[in-house]
Amino acid sequence: MENKQYTVKTQSGEVICPRVAVADSMFSRMKGLMFSERLPDCDGLLITPCNSIHTFFMLYSLDVLFLDRDFKIVKAVYDLRPWRMSWIYFRAHQVLEMKAGTLKKDLKTGEKLEALCIS
Repeated sequence: MENKQYTVKTQSGEVICPRVAVADSMFSRMKGLMFSERLPDCDGLLITPCNSIHTFFMLYSLDVLFLDRDFKIVKAVYDLRPWRMSWIYFRAHQVLEMKAGTLKKDLKTGEKLEALCIS
């Protein structure tokens, strides 16, 4: 997992996720948030590349954004409980996972987000 953290915003500047960690190595992508009791020193985890997730061995529910390469929303999934699987979203290239209840409900498919490096 790279050490950089990002903030994810809408194009109008509204913060979707203030501190996002990135999982981009084979091991960090495979492990994801399994077995964790909470998000590790961040508000969200961006898994890239990724177009489908599972919540096996998770201890809490997630809100999930499937994003394409340009950070456009392919699909938003709210309150994905432990021991579930998502569909495969072939247009998605990355997935942003956050604790359930934190993702705003009025995000639209096709809306473009921005990721700004904060550290």
